[in-house]
Amino acid sequence: MLRSSIIRAGSSLRTVAPLAQRQQARQAHAISNPTLANIEKRWEAMPPQEQADLWMALRDRMKVDWKELTVQEKKAAYWIAFGPHGPRAQSPPGEGRRVFLWTLGGVVLSGAIFGAVRQFAGGAPHTMTKEYQEASDEYLREQKVEPITGIAAEDFKGSMMVQGSHKGIKEKED
Repeated sequence: MLRSSIIRAGSSLRTVAPLAQRQQARQAHAISNPTLANIEKRWEAMPPQEQADLWMALRDRMKVDWKELTVQEKKAAYWIAFGPHGPRAQSPPGEGRRVFLWTLGGVVLSGAIFGAVRQFAGGAPHTMTKEYQEASDEYLREQKVEPITGIAAEDFKGSMMVQGSHKGIKEKED
């Protein structure tokens, strides 16, 4: 059973190989020079379907030995693959200036919005007063919060809740 399937697979490969060679030979004809002439100038104006057809024809042509390609075909294949068109096209003049000005405008608008919000915002909340923060420290000590390394630790000196207390902490003397 296995032997017969291997024999059948081998015979089918022999029939596929000549077919592939015939297709390869059929695709080996050169693309006409008028089709490839001035491709650099005509490429952007060509309809997408025509671009795809030309690229597929060149791709099929490149499957044969490259020594058989004409100079026009080599130049066209290189230009289509790596030329300055599509995403590699030159930027329009003044594009960098426009990007800079729009970015600057965005930054200025953000600053204006920030300033307007700050201008019309209310005062600081009552929890930001020094008295409230000191009362919060006392509450944390009474509740013995963080007894090992925090405010309730025996060797803790300073404040935990008072804003800006890290700059000039008055340490308690024992």
